[in-house]
Amino acid sequence: MTEVKPYRLEDQIGFKLRLANQRHLEIFAAEMPEITPRQFAVLAKLGDEGTLSQNHLGRLVAMDAATTKGVVERLLRKGLIETVPSPTDRRRLEISLTSAGRTFLDEAKRVAARISERTARNLSGRELDRLLALLDKL
Repeated sequence: MTEVKPYRLEDQIGFKLRLANQRHLEIFAAEMPEITPRQFAVLAKLGDEGTLSQNHLGRLVAMDAATTKGVVERLLRKGLIETVPSPTDRRRLEISLTSAGRTFLDEAKRVAARISERTARNLSGRELDRLLALLDKL
């Protein structure tokens, strides 16, 4: 018979993931205070993919429609993205980086790499690879 361990919050995966995420968000805010991690994700995905519909963009960065809409509105106000109605469906917005957005993203990617390095600073390269593989499995 398997021994049942007593429940301890500190030993739970959700608790540990939340602590790790909090630490990452602290580092992100210190290194890149001008935008949020969600805003960065949108910019990075637009940089990778080019013009995308708002709906498709939201799916690619794992955000619901309401959150995506808010992020897009904030990035529009910052002048980092632009929207145009879709030529095939006027109800759909097509979103792309502005020239300022591309310039910002070029530097932001370097900062984001540093953020990732700081977040994982206590892990060896092998441990980091393993952690990322395990997180993919979740």
